Amino acid sequence: MGDYDNLPTPFGEEPHIVWVPKYRYRVLTGDVAREVHNCIQVYSSRLGCRVIELNVQPDHVHLLVKVPPKVSISKLLGVVKGKTALRIFTKFPYLRNKPYWGNHFWAKGYCVDTVGVDAEMIRKWLFSALMSEQNVQ
Repeated sequence: MGDYDNLPTPFGEEPHIVWVPKYRYRVLTGDVAREVHNCIQVYSSRLGCRVIELNVQPDHVHLLVKVPPKVSISKLLGVVKGKTALRIFTKFPYLRNKPYWGNHFWAKGYCVDTVGVDAEMIRKWLFSALMSEQNVQ
């Protein structure tokens, strides 16, 4: 995607980021989940980031992403969460009626872990989590 793709990241790591909708409501299903997935792809690429793995579960999102050195994780998540929330509320206005939401779709904060040698294991785990979630529904 960019010139930084072939550069080694510190300790060979890629961030694995997890965040949740407000009150961890299970609203990331069907068309909402597809829209969230598309928005994350689009807004990440606009910042020059490359999505390695993306898994939208009903109550949380997993993102494994390659981030260029000039973009901080907080910048990436600020843009992704902010723009995605605006898009979701515009496209699915009924979500504004959830109790206590106001204009907030995502909960504050996120969890970041760095992935190095075990990146392949995380990818397999995300895939198996997606498969098991689809079997439950």
